[in-house]
Amino acid sequence: MPQPNLNQLAKMAQKMQADMAAAQEALASEEVEASAGGGMVTVKITGDLQIKAITIDPDAVDPEDVEMLQDMILAAVNQAVNQAQELAATRMGAVTGGLGGPGGAGGLGGLLGM
Repeated sequence: MPQPNLNQLAKMAQKMQADMAAAQEALASEEVEASAGGGMVTVKITGDLQIKAITIDPDAVDPEDVEMLQDMILAAVNQAVNQAQELAATRMGAVTGGLGGPGGAGGLGGLLGM
């Protein structure tokens, strides 16, 4: 059985780690937007899960039904987080070539130090 070239493997791991860091940095500048209540509440979030804006249509503010507004905000935030996580998984999967685990590093048994 041939021995793996450890130098080559280490170089590949270093390149993948650098590519992953670049992808994570890029995610910080990418934004997704989600809304609830027919657009009454809109949330913008970055690919690294930083909420950038929450917009609430004044017509959504009903002092008699604050719970509905809370539900719309919660729904919009959850939808935005899900979209941002899907974006991150897509970007990181492209870097890692589909290796298992969050960000693709899990299938390497900690080889990348992630």
